Amino acid sequence: MNRFINAAVICLAVLAGLVTPAASQKTQLNIYTSLENDQLAPFKSAIEAAVPGVEVLWTRDSTGVITARFLAEKDNPRADMVLGHAATALLVFEKAGLLETYKPAGVDALKPVFRDSNEPYTWTGMDAYLGVICFNTAEAGKDKIKAPTSWQDVIKPEFKGKVVMPHPASSGTGYLMVGGWLQMMGEDAGWKFMDALHENIAVYTHSGSAPCVQAAKGERIAGIALDMRGASEKTKGAPLDVIIPSEGTGWEMEAFGIVKGTKNLELAKKVADWAATKAANELYSKTYAVVAMPGIVNYPPNYPATAEKQMIKNDFGWMAENRERILKEWSRRYEAKAAPK
Repeated sequence: MNRFINAAVICLAVLAGLVTPAASQKTQLNIYTSLENDQLAPFKSAIEAAVPGVEVLWTRDSTGVITARFLAEKDNPRADMVLGHAATALLVFEKAGLLETYKPAGVDALKPVFRDSNEPYTWTGMDAYLGVICFNTAEAGKDKIKAPTSWQDVIKPEFKGKVVMPHPASSGTGYLMVGGWLQMMGEDAGWKFMDALHENIAVYTHSGSAPCVQAAKGERIAGIALDMRGASEKTKGAPLDVIIPSEGTGWEMEAFGIVKGTKNLELAKKVADWAATKAANELYSKTYAVVAMPGIVNYPPNYPATAEKQMIKNDFGWMAENRERILKEWSRRYEAKAAPK
């Protein structure tokens, strides 16, 4: 009798061993993102801690590449979510009917500009990034070039061949600058300004951070680049002034949304709920100075104190609707100076 009991116990133990891993297996959530590489691990850890049933799989590339890939897959989406990606791109996805209708819990506590203003509600902002001029004071001093205080200063003859900025089709930072100038100045004056700026441009990079890195190294005198990179390079000891011109500057926000038709809708909703929380916004504030939730301020050293006040009134709908037209015209005029891919 004992032999039969022991055999039964052993069988149950074996069966339990077979069932337990399957029962505890996490669901993989494929998230398309243009977050910086060094943000991926902290975000993955935070999401998986907040939503225990999820295993985050990142598909990461630059803003332009992720946007093009997502649109190319519209008839057979491979992503479950888009998170940490330009809001103007999500507006394009929204218009194409590629995002699930969902308003995360607690989203009404966020700053209004970070919330989808159209119905049905499909996307939510996370944080903002803006364009600055990284100005190398040491190199400029050799040529007796004064620090720019307005955008018009950057098109002066003394800057010829000494300016670098991101390519707007590859970089979200590049597109926010182009869209910002066209809104600030009006289209005719904006294109005229960019024609003049093109004369001073050495190269259009495919990264929003690269222009500031080049300026920090003294390879260029002025790099039009991402705000946080400017503060970071200056804090590392680079002889930089991080400048927001007097007219203000273009900006973009990172946002998230759920892909329509995902088989993992309920888990994606839980991740979206987390992404609108105070804890998530505190995580965003470690890499971005301006975040969606009021009261969370974590300006890094050497960050422009007036940055949020100098962000232009940005029409994200216009930027999204006109993106293809603007990039086509930009490429026609300026592609000759694009860096090799």
